[in-house]
This record gives sequence, C-alpha cells and structure tokens, in this order.
Amino acid sequence: MLDNRVTEKLNEVSSRFDKIEESLGSPEVAGDPQKYQKLAKQRAELEAIIVLYRDYKKSVVELADAEEMVQTGSDRDLKELAEDEVKALKQRLLDLANKLKLALIPKDPLDKKNILVEIRAGAGGDEAGLFAGDVCRMYTRYAERRRWKIEMLESSTTGVGGFKQVIFSVQCEGAYGRMKYESGVHRVQRIPVTEASGRIHTSTITVAVLPEAEEVDVQIRPEDLKIDVFRSSGPGGQSVNTTDSAVRVTHLPTGMVVSCQDEKSQLKNKAKALRVLRARLLDIEKAKQDAERAQTRKSQVGTGDRSERIRTYNFPQGRLTDHRINLTIYRLTGVLEGELDEVLDALQMADQESRLTEI
Repeated sequence: MLDNRVTEKLNEVSSRFDKIEESLGSPEVAGDPQKYQKLAKQRAELEAIIVLYRDYKKSVVELADAEEMVQTGSDRDLKELAEDEVKALKQRLLDLANKLKLALIPKDPLDKKNILVEIRAGAGGDEAGLFAGDVCRMYTRYAERRRWKIEMLESSTTGVGGFKQVIFSVQCEGAYGRMKYESGVHRVQRIPVTEASGRIHTSTITVAVLPEAEEVDVQIRPEDLKIDVFRSSGPGGQSVNTTDSAVRVTHLPTGMVVSCQDEKSQLKNKAKALRVLRARLLDIEKAKQDAERAQTRKSQVGTGDRSERIRTYNFPQGRLTDHRINLTIYRLTGVLEGELDEVLDALQMADQESRLTEI
C-alpha cells in the first residue's frame, strides 16, 4: 500500500511529533510562552498525519489477523466473515494510503491568501476585449456561487463593451489555492458579432492570479515610490473627471507602474494601487521560488507563466480544452456562467499527483 520512501517519511514525521510532545511537557518550554506557542503550532500541523498513520498501522495489524483467520480457520462461517473483513480492510488501507500521501504534500503557505485577478486583452483587437469581459464575468459568477467577496480595483474599457484591462480582488480564505491555476494565456475561437462573412477568429487574453500581499509580506519603502496624480478619464461620478483623483504609483527599484482611477478619492486610489503593487511584488518573489523548485520537478499543470497558453474556448463546438492536463469538456456555456468546479478540480488533482513526487 505504502512504498518504502513514503513509510520512511511517515516514520520521520512520527519521530518529530513524539519529540515535540516531549518538549511541550518540559519545564523549560512551559516557562517560555513564545517557544511553547511555536512548538504547539508545529504539533497541530503534524497531528492530522499522525492520526492517519496510527490508523493505518492498526489496520495493517487487523488485516494480518484477518488473513490468518482465512488461512487457518476451520469454521466455514467465521472464514467467510474473515474474507469479508479482508476485503474491507484492504480498501480501508488503500484509502488511508492515499490520504497519507496527500497529507505529506508540502503545503503552499500562500494558498490561504485572498487574490487579485488581472485580466488583459491580448491579440485580437475588439474581440479580445470582449472575451476579457466574458472571462471577468465567468470568474465573478464563480466567486458569487461560492459567496466570495469581490471588489473592483481598476478597469479600462473598450468602446464596444469589453475590457482592455480589469483588476479585481477576491476575498476568501483559500481563494489563491483554488484559483492559482488560472494564470496564463486563454485563447478564444469564435465568430465575432462584427464578422459579416462568418469566419472564425482567434483571440487571446492573459490572466494573472496573484496572492494578495499584506504589508508584513512585502515591505515597500516610501523612498522607493514615485507618486503622480492626474485627472481621471472615462465614465465616472460627477467629480471623478474634474479633480486630480487618479493615482499612478511607480516602484523605482523594479520600474513597475500601477495606476488607479476608479475612486473619487485620491487616498482610496492610492491605497488600491499599493494593494496591486504589493501583490505583483509578492508574485515576483514567488516566481523566483517556483523557478528553483522547477529545477527538481516539472508540474503537470504547467508553470503558470503568463506567456504559456493554458486553455482554448471554442464556441462553434461548445468546447473547452485545458492543454496542461488534456482536459476537454463540451459544456462551454455552463463554464462561462461560472460552473468552473469540474475544471478546477481536475487541475488541483493533477497538481497533487505531480507534487507527490516531492515526497
């Protein structure tokens, strides 16, 4: 059920758990609240694995006893009961083994974070902008289905009702762990409403799903920022276009620029721009760490790089294809209405299977 490598890892975890429990009972640790809290947190993180592993080892012993009863028992009824127990215990051990493998997968500390979603129109002109609007609506409807809180941070519209760019936040614990697989190039194949000859056009957009960074996650020095204010453009409230409320923040060390003009208040626009900047800086740091890990493993769900085409939405066939895991489903309309769970479940499972190789 469990191979030697996994068993060795579990024995290491079990040994570490026992040492932590022993330390927690020592006067030295009990008298140091900070040290006690740190060890108690480590114990809590390991406890779920230990409970599963103890249950697994107990079931191994029970299986051996049941198999011995089948082989040596003389009572026919008891042997039949033992045979049924052997089947049940083998299935239980299989289930426990799978749970233990998943429990050993290294956790991404960013998975619990809220997210910022950036969607930008790529190749395809107005059609790309319209598709950016479709994908934005797909994500917001998915978030609404899960009762996640959404806040629009910045948008730049096209003249035909689409988006050149749109940035919004999703606030819910675990949002990043669920949505991080959406980063990349999304391709659409369909007949634009403006196409008189009925030809299918191909357009692209890029999606970036960024873990939202707190101030403690990313330190930004005031001297590293250049703040410019300007007059907002486009539709808005009465005062949006008549005061210098829009804010452009430039991060001098990286050259990164973030603008925000959706709010009437200059302070609110600055706060939103800094949220986006912190998230992008955290994403850069995460990309460095991912690149280091990628040297030891190749993920089945791709790198998440925005230059990588991850998915095609084919409207004439009603088909969605995720190229990273060769997933194809023929209910495109439902997906665009926010029914994303089938796609995200498959991506999450593929990621877990690939990360098992790290154990």
